[in-house]
Amino acid sequence: VNGEIYNHEELRRSLPNHTFRTGSDCDVIAHLYEEYGEGFVDMLDGMFSFVLLNTHDNSFIVARDAMGITSLYIGWGLDGSVWISSELKGLHDECEHFQVFPPGVVYSSKTREFRRWYNPTWFSEAVPSAPYDPLHLRHAFENAVIKRLMTDVPFGVLLSGGLDSSLVASVTARHLEGTKAAEQWGKQLHTFCVGLEGSPDLKAAKEVADYLGTLHHEFHFTVQDGIDAIEDVIYHIETYDVTTIRASTPMFLMSRKIKSLGVKMVLSGEGSDEVFGGYLYFHKAPNKEEFHRETCRKIKALHRYDCLRANKSTSAWGLEARVPFLDKEFVNVAMSIDPEWKMIKPSQGRIEKWILRRAFDDEERPYLPKHILYRQKEQFSDGVGYSWIDGLKAHAAQHVTDKMMLNASNIFPHNTPTTKEAYYYRMIFERFFPQNSARQTVPGGASVACSTETAVAWDESWSKNLDPSGRAAIGVHKSDY
Repeated sequence: VNGEIYNHEELRRSLPNHTFRTGSDCDVIAHLYEEYGEGFVDMLDGMFSFVLLNTHDNSFIVARDAMGITSLYIGWGLDGSVWISSELKGLHDECEHFQVFPPGVVYSSKTREFRRWYNPTWFSEAVPSAPYDPLHLRHAFENAVIKRLMTDVPFGVLLSGGLDSSLVASVTARHLEGTKAAEQWGKQLHTFCVGLEGSPDLKAAKEVADYLGTLHHEFHFTVQDGIDAIEDVIYHIETYDVTTIRASTPMFLMSRKIKSLGVKMVLSGEGSDEVFGGYLYFHKAPNKEEFHRETCRKIKALHRYDCLRANKSTSAWGLEARVPFLDKEFVNVAMSIDPEWKMIKPSQGRIEKWILRRAFDDEERPYLPKHILYRQKEQFSDGVGYSWIDGLKAHAAQHVTDKMMLNASNIFPHNTPTTKEAYYYRMIFERFFPQNSARQTVPGGASVACSTETAVAWDESWSKNLDPSGRAAIGVHKSDY
């Protein structure tokens, strides 16, 4: 098992007749299975991937958490064997066909089938109608953060200075006192930020850290440092998706430095943009129905993008990332709100993620300075410094010729790269993972500023500017291209 079960103490208490031999939070998995059989997975609150073998009849089950925060793959050999691995590199040529193990699903060797155990109301994409209650939303998020302070290792918060990571840091700093973690590691919170010299994130993160009084660690990298790490990044992240690689590289470099300080766990702000429609392209959502359906599509795809990046960039160095915005309870609360409230309406002063900003806009005990609370969305790969992406494009152009691009569809018929940067990453990926199944684990399709393919149709001009950077949201980003 790999993961963290936040409600393990409660689950232990519900099993008074069981003798636990360890204090591990994952120990409850085996006991719940003994008590309830295969139907227990929904009782777990946390992030996990596990394989459970029943030695009485040699049957086994495999399950992955609701959002796919931890990574997992499944494959089948010609001899009928089933292969399970948390990384693509664990599946080699004897494994004839493999795929991403879907999040929120359990596989049983008895039926040889997948069964969805996570099936909340929002999963059907029906448009919800609950009224917006700022305090209810705030409390749900605070609970999600507090839950994740269950730790017996030194930890900190990844702070980019954007809204999401700043809220995670603010809530953590506020509730740290009195927890077991504070008793062990002290009441002062450690925060970490990475960027090119003079980047937008470094400046904003320092301001938030000063405001919250955290012990702040700033890591600088150069475009060349990033380029030098690309091969390692693709080897560990196991994708050729352009946005994911752009954002994973600074995170990978930062994780190495964090681990060298002795820190073993970090809280991170992933997931908020998907739940609240925070990406800049949501400005163009034609109506609340489309807005809501796009948030559902984005959450369902997270395990192939941001969750994959956060989990693997950190795990490469033995660091664990926890993501409170993807807490099961919190997502249920946020996704039951009438999406009319999430719509971006500049004429009414409602910018992206307005309902989240408003929930933490407390005049008496402010969580954050006003201008940080209302800072425009900056994608991580942009916020670390605009010259980062420009440097990557220039580097790729030196390695990929126009002639290679003309021939791209013959070389890579599946998910054909349309830019030199994408072609460059694809060449490296195929060298490490040459199997056909491997290239099919990576999503493809047109995207602008991190949209799904469906949302590209929201604005005609975007189809001519397909770049996953937030600056491609022409007419929306203040520093658009």
